[in-house]
Amino acid sequence: MHHFNESDDRPYEGRHLAGEIGGRRREPACPLHWWSVCDGCEYVAIITAPSIPCRPPEGVSMLRQSALPLLPRALWLPVLWLPLLWLLAIDFGHATMASANDAMPQKTLVLPGEVFVAGGHTAFLLTPAAEPLPATGAKPWILYSPTLPGYPDMAEVWMHEQFTKAGVAVAGVDTGESYGSAKGIKAAEALHAEMVKRGYSKKPALLGRSRGGLWASAWAIAHPEFAAGVGGIYPVYDWRTYPGVAKAAPAYDLSADELAAKAGELCPIERIDVAAKAGVPFCIIHGDDDAVVPLEPNSARLKARYEAAGKGDLVQLIVAKGQGHSFWEGFFHCQELVDFLVSRAKAASAE
Repeated sequence: MHHFNESDDRPYEGRHLAGEIGGRRREPACPLHWWSVCDGCEYVAIITAPSIPCRPPEGVSMLRQSALPLLPRALWLPVLWLPLLWLLAIDFGHATMASANDAMPQKTLVLPGEVFVAGGHTAFLLTPAAEPLPATGAKPWILYSPTLPGYPDMAEVWMHEQFTKAGVAVAGVDTGESYGSAKGIKAAEALHAEMVKRGYSKKPALLGRSRGGLWASAWAIAHPEFAAGVGGIYPVYDWRTYPGVAKAAPAYDLSADELAAKAGELCPIERIDVAAKAGVPFCIIHGDDDAVVPLEPNSARLKARYEAAGKGDLVQLIVAKGQGHSFWEGFFHCQELVDFLVSRAKAASAE
């Protein structure tokens, strides 16, 4: 090996790099960097003053270190790539974490609780502050609907506080605008299975607000054995009144004409006799001036259908005089409705 001697005091211009680089002799590139090159250009060692920038001899890959051991030429490229690979690894890690965060279900809750996935859908659970296990049976809960991005909302806070203070959890699953269809029931079944797995009762009470009444009543019809009671706040029970056949049809994977023709087998109000005969009780508050979800073809008709089945005493219909489809506080601070749902959920959990 030939090299520059650090003690060589000849002027820089007079120094020459000994050894072959690409079969040719080269001049050193900088007065403060000494290059040692093996004959045949197989190894290079660099002793450098790193504070002063310089250019290495042509044909030599330079690694700026104060003392770099002899490196085989085959290792130059991997060593040079290490910083870039490290940065790429960090970037990939950040991307993976971001992707994982994006995959996590997102929902803003009005009270402390949990957001999770049930059957591929975003679900939530509002839990009591202190959740003591009942002496016997499972934990009581209420199956809420509609669980859409904006629901439950702040108007319902007082009501949910009463439930959780009484030791009753509230849970729901976002099925989109399913309007009581089989797809919505299937998602609710996944949530139900998860809740039972967590120690909650197989027989929750149900609460449906507005179009959530379609979800709640459809569940009571499909699974009356898993319905302790159904509460409603100006609920929809007939999708012909809201949202209308045309808007409800896609949820059933049918055309508007096909859905209208099958109203007798698919519209909750037309099949509510199943819940009546099974003895599922209802407690409903509905305004008599509701132009969005009219009282008569929905809540009043449900009560009439129960009465026709000889089960009229199972329906408590509270008519809010002069009230429409609004945020009137009386809808969400209805003590009779709260007491009904709490008592039904607790009684069923003890069975």
